[in-house]
Amino acid sequence: MKKNNQPLILITNDDGINSPGIESLKNALTPLGEVVIVAPESQKSAVSSALTINKPLRVIPYKKNGNLFGYSVNGTPVDCVKIAISTLLDRKPDLVVSGINHGRNTSINVLYSGTVAGAAEGLIAGINSIAVSHASHNIESNLDGAEIFTHILARKLLNVSNKQKVLLNVNVPDLPSMKIKGVRLTKLSSSRWADKYEKRQDPFGNEYFWFAGEFITADNTPDTDDSAVNDGYISVSSVNFNMYDDSFNDFVELESLNHEYEDKYRRN
Repeated sequence: MKKNNQPLILITNDDGINSPGIESLKNALTPLGEVVIVAPESQKSAVSSALTINKPLRVIPYKKNGNLFGYSVNGTPVDCVKIAISTLLDRKPDLVVSGINHGRNTSINVLYSGTVAGAAEGLIAGINSIAVSHASHNIESNLDGAEIFTHILARKLLNVSNKQKVLLNVNVPDLPSMKIKGVRLTKLSSSRWADKYEKRQDPFGNEYFWFAGEFITADNTPDTDDSAVNDGYISVSSVNFNMYDDSFNDFVELESLNHEYEDKYRRN
């Protein structure tokens, strides 16, 4: 892949290389630098940070209208970012952008989302990264608002030299760009899925289950991502994946743990 003096922007997503969202993202970012697309060959929603380790990865040039559009990978968004940074690209990207996803990635969805995971892999590699989602699963939705704002945000990140890199999780309401009220810096809400699996039968009478959970929104305060999107604002949440939690330290005695362990192995 050719070097030049422009910023290098790596694009991926979890809806697949032929999704409308990834083409919109390319349109938004091409004016800012050299754009390289490395994305799954097919839909990979809700795969989180899954890696492909039990089969070979194949990277295939993907063309549109006879021109090279990007590279498709028979793997996950994380596979795509990893192989791009470590193997395919001849220099480290200046920015990783994942999206534009169809469907919001707020609250607990950040944990499940392949879109967010692709951007998170950029952060892990020490690169400023953005995950962009549009709050509608309709693939014919107007993505102008998401395109415009991603261009603005990407330009800002390309022009800063922050030592501590960031992952910005962006959720855009399903509104025409002129009707979006503005931008809010938000925290993740405590919305959740009420899990449900419908029991069905295939044509041969064999039983199977289909996920049909309901997303229950919570936290009506304006500083949460779900509230911002519901109120007609673009939500921007800075996310990190340091999962350390010291709350356990408040109610357990380390000395007691050591004593009980020593007593147990001595008796054994």
